[in-house]
Amino acid sequence: MSAWIEMVPDEQADGRLKEMLDNARTPHGTVDTVMRVHSLRPETMNGHVTLYRSVLHSKDNVLPFWFLEVVASFTSILNDCTYSLTHHFMNVRNLLRDQKRSDRIFLALKAHRPEEEFSGKELALLRYAGKLTTSVGKMVKSDFEALKIAGCDDGEILEVNQVCAYFNYSNRLLNGLGATTENDVIGYYKGDD
Repeated sequence: MSAWIEMVPDEQADGRLKEMLDNARTPHGTVDTVMRVHSLRPETMNGHVTLYRSVLHSKDNVLPFWFLEVVASFTSILNDCTYSLTHHFMNVRNLLRDQKRSDRIFLALKAHRPEEEFSGKELALLRYAGKLTTSVGKMVKSDFEALKIAGCDDGEILEVNQVCAYFNYSNRLLNGLGATTENDVIGYYKGDD
């Protein structure tokens, strides 16, 4: 784990910090840097873990998990956040299990041209996430209406809105504190073998 900010190691954690680190552990027993950067203020770690799990890992989500990870990756590309892109595009690869398609998606997103791999509702949602990330102050009702015309329901729009909003928060946290993926386990999902 690596960042510009001081991070408390497990062996020095006690009380509330130990409790929060245990809550933030991945299924393989480690705490990724994205959570450990909060170790000087454990309550922000608690809020971050809760927000992350409710946004990306909710059983109530109806959009495919791989697509929500694409939204996370596109947001992270637009914010130039290598940390989140590394973690979450590996998740896209693991979930799709199609190397060629994953490569095409990655190249399209990196070129800021999601239309090269997506159409219809998915493309509309990616365009929405793009504008929400790069021009949030210019969002207008017609941006929302375009999603409805493309066939999105309000729940799907909310899912993408929340994934995009979360990653805008997380990207700023990570880039602002100089976090790297050093010693993180990349692209691990509960249920991976």
